[in-house]
Amino acid sequence: MSAPSTVLVTGGAGFIGSHACVELLDHGYELIVVDNYSNSTPQVFARVERIAGRFVGAVYDLDIRDRHALSAVFDRHPVDAVVHFAAHKAVGESTRMPIEYYDTNVGGTTALMRTMHEHGVHQLVFSSSCSIYGDAGHGPLDEATPARPANPYAASKWVCEQILADVCRRCPEYTVLCLRYFNPAGAHPSGLLGEDPRGTPENLMPYLAQVAVDRREQLRVYGGDYPTPDGTAIRDYIHVLDTVEAHRVALDHLTDAPGMHVYNLGLGHGSSVLDVVAAFSRACGRPVPYEVAPRRPGDVAELVADASAVARAWGWRPLRNLNDMCRDAWHFQRLNPHGYAGSPRRPRAQES
Repeated sequence: MSAPSTVLVTGGAGFIGSHACVELLDHGYELIVVDNYSNSTPQVFARVERIAGRFVGAVYDLDIRDRHALSAVFDRHPVDAVVHFAAHKAVGESTRMPIEYYDTNVGGTTALMRTMHEHGVHQLVFSSSCSIYGDAGHGPLDEATPARPANPYAASKWVCEQILADVCRRCPEYTVLCLRYFNPAGAHPSGLLGEDPRGTPENLMPYLAQVAVDRREQLRVYGGDYPTPDGTAIRDYIHVLDTVEAHRVALDHLTDAPGMHVYNLGLGHGSSVLDVVAAFSRACGRPVPYEVAPRRPGDVAELVADASAVARAWGWRPLRNLNDMCRDAWHFQRLNPHGYAGSPRRPRAQES
């Protein structure tokens, strides 16, 4: 079987999805995108196309749980493979909205898999998460680390992985590459694409950026009493451009071998919340104010990747560091102090 040329991207308007669209367009793929814009905006596609110098093939406003609407997309386009980003993704929010997280993340994945199967599409790159490791202790975690999800978001991703693994065991025509990435951050260096969540940001980097641009008064650091050197939680941050490059490389390897294959994506070393605050303060040229608040339910002290497996398998490694992430995230926020608000949509002649 040849490598895929037409790719369906679910959640393609989101932070990682939009950067993935640029990466795939830059490498000659034809794209079909579906998104319900629950935490994104269709305005992003005009920027994607400006960076890539190419139009996205088709964009559909739909929820992937709507199998009838999703099936119509597969009926209309000859899809070779799917890159599946569409999901709710915030740890804290998932503890307040567990049913919504299971419904969207698990229900959306099963609806997608059923629709793919009905249309003879059996190649998938799945967006998973390091959060499934939960409170696994200190030190880099490899793919053999037992799953101990500590919140509904992590549990929903782990359930999806189990479903996909079982499908691959029972249906040998499937190939699923599951990428467990740690904490994507940063932005496109053009300043045209970045992280612009609706409402109050649930993730550290966009919240820092909004404080730095005076949209918010100060950062709340959740937990100052973790068993870490400075008391704040440690995470392995990976630049969004490295993250999406790994997805593009994964598409090149879908024909290597059938079955499910799992890979961590991360730098292999961690940064505390206060490390990130200091790096972002350097990037924007002034201290970013913060206060320490109680821990959030579902958070763990440390999550750092052992990402050596993907390097061995594909020869791929991330190239950018935390300073690069902060520089690019600040560049995007400085040029877009209110995010994508007021950005032009795609020309109507390109609307699907």
